[in-house]
Amino acid sequence: MIIKSTIDRIMEATDIVEVIGEFVQLKKRGANYVGLSPFANERTPSFTVSPAKGIFKDFSTGKGGSAVTFLMELEKFSYPEALKWLAKKYGIEVEETVEAPENREEDQRRESLMIVTAFAAKFFHESLLYTDEGKSIGLSYFKERGFSTETIKKFELGYSPDQWEAFTGTAIKEGYQQQFLEESGLSVKRDNGTLYDRYRGRVMFPIHSFTGRVIAFGGRTLKKDKNVPKYVNSPESEIYHKSNVLYGLYFAKKAIREEDNCYLVEGYADVLSVHQAGIENVVASSGTSLTSEQIRLISRFTQNITILYDGDAAGIKASLRGLDMILEAGLNVKVVSFPDGHDPDSYVRLVGTNAFKKHIEESKKDFILYKANLLLKDAGNDPIKKAEIIREIVESIAKIPDSIKASVFIKECSYLLQIDERSLLSELNKMRQAKAKKDGQQQQNQNSRFGPPPDEPNFFDEPEVKEAKDESSQEKEIIRLLLLYGNKMIDWDGIANTYIGPFMIAELGDVTFEHDTCKMFTEIYRQEVENGVLPDETHFIHHKDKGIVDLTVTMLATKYTLSENWYEMHKILVNDEQSNMKATILGAIFHLKKHKVGKILDNLRNELQKADTEADQEILLNQYIRMKKVEKTISDFLGSVIIK
Repeated sequence: MIIKSTIDRIMEATDIVEVIGEFVQLKKRGANYVGLSPFANERTPSFTVSPAKGIFKDFSTGKGGSAVTFLMELEKFSYPEALKWLAKKYGIEVEETVEAPENREEDQRRESLMIVTAFAAKFFHESLLYTDEGKSIGLSYFKERGFSTETIKKFELGYSPDQWEAFTGTAIKEGYQQQFLEESGLSVKRDNGTLYDRYRGRVMFPIHSFTGRVIAFGGRTLKKDKNVPKYVNSPESEIYHKSNVLYGLYFAKKAIREEDNCYLVEGYADVLSVHQAGIENVVASSGTSLTSEQIRLISRFTQNITILYDGDAAGIKASLRGLDMILEAGLNVKVVSFPDGHDPDSYVRLVGTNAFKKHIEESKKDFILYKANLLLKDAGNDPIKKAEIIREIVESIAKIPDSIKASVFIKECSYLLQIDERSLLSELNKMRQAKAKKDGQQQQNQNSRFGPPPDEPNFFDEPEVKEAKDESSQEKEIIRLLLLYGNKMIDWDGIANTYIGPFMIAELGDVTFEHDTCKMFTEIYRQEVENGVLPDETHFIHHKDKGIVDLTVTMLATKYTLSENWYEMHKILVNDEQSNMKATILGAIFHLKKHKVGKILDNLRNELQKADTEADQEILLNQYIRMKKVEKTISDFLGSVIIK
């Protein structure tokens, strides 16, 4: 367990904008920063970072919290893992105490897989650089491909010895469990239960997570045997989902953000050669067809993707079908192809950095026009093929969410395809109407299966449910006020020399909170006050309990901010709760108390109806009368406070 003083140093050093900026493209808007949600597929930014409060809030999914929470949500880190990542980033030494075995075991599974892959990366890398077999086979191969020592070390390239149990035997001897060697895909189990190396005799390409940890491998054989697969990649595991990973992204994300463009290539060698040439904003889709998750990863940093294809026409045509997803995501797509026989790796090594960049600038075409040109060559003078191509091009344009951009492509394709612009527009509108109808039908079917969407009122709600919602919102209002004003001094008549937070906690001593997280929050606040500490918002933003963090951020974050020029433009005054803090604080406390008294009165009325004897009725009636007096006192007090 990380000690509190270390946690405090980490929190003090952490710049939430800097941390989240490594994962999301942020733009300054007023006092805050905004960007596209990394948790949802959206085109309008709903993700907000507040540097002043040290929090983020994603209004599309409801997620929110500190930099630690962000890493836990996005990278699936445990709380200690997130703290250690921040400590490493800011050069802070982590001091830990021994943790209870039952707590340690819960977080160890995923971390164990990470540790074993890190050990494997080190083993393969050292085998490449320091063993005779590694140097003569693996290192010589990489050198022949033109990779420098700096590139080999930066990307942690390696070599797996051509022996059945070279890695597995070493790992087991070092104390790594067979379970994690097998689950990570590094070792394979025989029928007799023993393990052998998956990657023997292959050069190794470690695949890094978004935060730079090794999570998987690609292994390339150097043998000419056609029965041996050229590449063997890590299987899916708890730490590796290939559809969510882009090879080289960890090393490219800064350059992608700075260049506002991402070069997308096909293979590991393409990434390495282009990156080594000084063009660092380059990634590959890790040997899979491009997925929507990978597109969303890129969209965190830029809206511009440039596809770098090799000269294989058949391969280009096959991959064109999948690129409509990029258009659908609202990104701008350009395409560059290379002369026959060349891919980005071979071409950049042939012509050098400057000529490579020049070729990209002179050859890049918008994806729609590139696709139209390529398919038209195949169609020749065949009118039926040409009609099919026109339909396919319009289908791609229909994916573009920006109607202005789509109309520009329609105009250009009209000239290129030699067909009337109105005919293309008519076809485009038909496709969009069909899609809208299909989407509407799907939504209707979903509603009929699962009921109305959460934001729509359900008129069949039971009164108790609505009452619970009211009670919950009143309890949350107390939490909001504690967070915003708890450490401010009271300056209204009759009460002095105390802070708002302790005053509210004392006033609410006779109130039982029903909402679990609100109850926990007030109990934590009460304990801190009793210990002589006045907790502020950061105490709860950095709390270990996720429910407390979520509640805190929800209460602190607001999607909309009133413009400073509001009054000048509209001459409309908006009430400011701080202008009459007495009404704000006491109003919230006594509204909640009145609601609680109302519930007690309802229960007493129900018990009166069920009472069997006159004696029971008299006792309940006396209680009811007393509570009605309490209710009237609260109502009178509320009226006087709010009027004043």
